[in-house]
Amino acid sequence: MSTTTSLLIRKGELATTRLHTATDQPLADGQVRVRIDFFALTSNNITYAAFGDAMSYWQFFPSGEEGWGSIPVWGFASVVQSQHPGVAVGERLYGYWPMSSSAVLSPDRLSPGRFTDAAPHRAELPAVYNQYFRCNADPLYTADTEDVQALLRPLFITSWLIDDFMADNDFFGANTMLLSSASSKTAYGTAFQLHQREGIEVIGLTSPANVAFCESLGCYHRVVTYDALDGIAADAPCVYVDFAGNAGLRNAIHARFSNLKYSCSIGGTHVEQLASRGAGKDLAGPRATLFFAPAQIKKRTAEWGADEFGRRMVAAWHHFLATVTDARNPWLRAEHHHGGEAVQAAYAQVLAGKGDPRVGHVLSLYKQPGGL
Repeated sequence: MSTTTSLLIRKGELATTRLHTATDQPLADGQVRVRIDFFALTSNNITYAAFGDAMSYWQFFPSGEEGWGSIPVWGFASVVQSQHPGVAVGERLYGYWPMSSSAVLSPDRLSPGRFTDAAPHRAELPAVYNQYFRCNADPLYTADTEDVQALLRPLFITSWLIDDFMADNDFFGANTMLLSSASSKTAYGTAFQLHQREGIEVIGLTSPANVAFCESLGCYHRVVTYDALDGIAADAPCVYVDFAGNAGLRNAIHARFSNLKYSCSIGGTHVEQLASRGAGKDLAGPRATLFFAPAQIKKRTAEWGADEFGRRMVAAWHHFLATVTDARNPWLRAEHHHGGEAVQAAYAQVLAGKGDPRVGHVLSLYKQPGGL
């Protein structure tokens, strides 16, 4: 019998992990088993864990172990067994996976380009996370950029939606956008989009160590360190887009900027600060409001239609991808980690917020033939 190895995280104690191996059960009619070839791990996935209970992220891939969860990740997989007539062994898929070596799906609502996992426990979860894209008919897919797709595709879609949300609301009357964690992938994807808007100044906020990296990207009009906020006019009509989740920084932003039009909370790279994210009652100015990407997808799909929504997103992605992978100044370098201990170590590094912002972590838990 084959087995599946998973990295489990203790809920509420995210630094505690363990590897778990279980025997695979036979497939039921209509199910397929996939080998998860590799997946990306970014600070976005840490946000999934931090909000695991509040936003149901732990429910996508139940561990079956009380107090332990599997963090959802994005990556590529290959079908290795199929009891579904519409899905062939060998088919390659992009989508949302557990941090595991394999997974079982129940494909439904099949089209040439995608299908939905109809597993009963996922029925009430956001539909956008339950879709699996068939690489041979996926307009976002290019075979030679799988690493970058795993690392940036879900983050860029969020970035694109943040930019669209801001434009949809006329930037709340602001002309300056303040982005924290400016070296993070979702932040610079958002900056890339916002930089194309006329009359909008995009200011990246970051630590001193990441200033040069942020400036090299060319998508920020200015890069300012967290301790130099006084270099920005206090009365500037601005919007704060919070990718950091640092309560102290958020309080400082709200206290300094008297003309803060909107405060948008995206993700959390400062895990120790996340417990206080909802405690915005004492903040000066507008209430910090959590951005939920599926809500903007639903709104725009209703307004534009699914085809037009897809066309716009695909065009924006290919523009971004060409910039990120430009050989003259690549924004990202994939670093591969294979096997349980390597995956645990990479997770600990991402959780701690350490490492070079140019490096993207690509992980794999499945055992390669003749390998680990």
